[in-house]
Amino acid sequence: MNVFKTFLHLLTGVILGLGLGSCATNPVTGNRDVAVVSEKGEIEQGRKAHEEVIKFYGVYEDQALQDYVNEIGQRLARNSHRPDLEWHFTVVDADDINAFALPGGYIYITRGIMAYLNSEAELAAVIGHEIGHVTARHSVRQQSQGLLAGILGMGAAIFTGSQAVADLANIGGQAVLRGYGRDMELEADKLGAEYLAKTGYSPQAIIDVVGVLKNQEVFEIDLARAEGREPRVYHGVFSTHPSADARLQQAVQVVGDPGNSGAGRVGREDYFQHIEGLSVGSSKAQGIVRDNRFYHSSLGITVAFPRDWVVLNQRNRLLAHTRGQDSFLQITIADRPEDLSPREFLAKELGRVRLSAGEDMTVDGKEGYAAIAASGSPLDQGAGPVRYVAIYRDKSVYMFAAASRSSHNGVPAADRIFLSTVQTLRGLRPTEFPLTEPNRIHIMQADASTRMATLARSAPIPKYPEQILRLMNDLYPNKEPVPGQLVKIVR
Repeated sequence: MNVFKTFLHLLTGVILGLGLGSCATNPVTGNRDVAVVSEKGEIEQGRKAHEEVIKFYGVYEDQALQDYVNEIGQRLARNSHRPDLEWHFTVVDADDINAFALPGGYIYITRGIMAYLNSEAELAAVIGHEIGHVTARHSVRQQSQGLLAGILGMGAAIFTGSQAVADLANIGGQAVLRGYGRDMELEADKLGAEYLAKTGYSPQAIIDVVGVLKNQEVFEIDLARAEGREPRVYHGVFSTHPSADARLQQAVQVVGDPGNSGAGRVGREDYFQHIEGLSVGSSKAQGIVRDNRFYHSSLGITVAFPRDWVVLNQRNRLLAHTRGQDSFLQITIADRPEDLSPREFLAKELGRVRLSAGEDMTVDGKEGYAAIAASGSPLDQGAGPVRYVAIYRDKSVYMFAAASRSSHNGVPAADRIFLSTVQTLRGLRPTEFPLTEPNRIHIMQADASTRMATLARSAPIPKYPEQILRLMNDLYPNKEPVPGQLVKIVR
């Protein structure tokens, strides 16, 4: 909660410092726009928000890949309408299929979207599109249209990881993560195509990327509907934008004569070389879930969840729930205080929440404390009783919070299961460290017998492996690789 409060104070200060607004020259159009943020203020706004983005997502630990993305981004930026900005390009440690930009030249590419791209030119197209948002000052223009509250929306989205929170407002929440609306997204596509051509890439890559992401969007929307959740799709192809067909038509118009649009660098082999070994799913730094057991190498711990529960390894917590979503359990980690016992830590952390049935406990030889709160679930499951447990281990506190939709005698219905799960927290055994390694992309060359269904059978992808591999290789829904084609597999 401290990070969120800090972010709110920080960005509230930014808002108060913006002043009443003025006119500024748009770097792309040359027109005078009403702007509530100067270029200096825009850069400072981005710099401060960048610190929180990095705290939340983390930087993907592959320096060669970071250098590769930065080098491409810097070349595109030099050919943009704002070459003198100090540009920053970062691959963040997120499996989401997304890319986004903050004001002032801060561009983020998730490792998740990189798994679905198939050439350096496609990567450049994504980066160029995001550069377009910055050069056209889209976030600033939206703020001048009355969306200053969106800065706080972004803070809430980053802290909670919740798309529902991100939807509330935007610089920010919906704008950065879901897109800027039809006109601005099309402008970013046009600018991206222009920067591609000036940098020597094929502008056709804009069309290729839209096609790849359109397929992923179709699959994800169908999957989300079947699973009863909101779809997670790249903001450049979201429902608030023009239809995929309209985007493709606009992109074709930008690149000019389709017969000449393929000229320029593609860089398929170079791109595949750089994504060899890219993490798929959770990364090593985030910990790995295998057969409902969580393993984390740097923390040196493992914890098991009931086999029939759904386990979600989220950025700021581990969340598990029954398939019927009638019981929930989350685990978060905090720094261990030197001067507080587990009981005192729990009391301080929960503030005025009244605790009952408190008892000391030991888990894997480590001290802890468990108690029941009559209400106040952090899991948004109503006002019923919540089981809290704090376990001290090394320099960390492992905080368990669990609730059920029903209760018996003042405790959650699944309380025995919750406490049994807490008892599975233990140190890693030497033989378990290999299990902390993530699934990774590897590159193979197809021959005449290569079939995606066959590759999918050996892929450690828990759900829909064939569809995922087809989407990653631009072979969706039913194409097969041709002999000699480089193909991404997961193992």
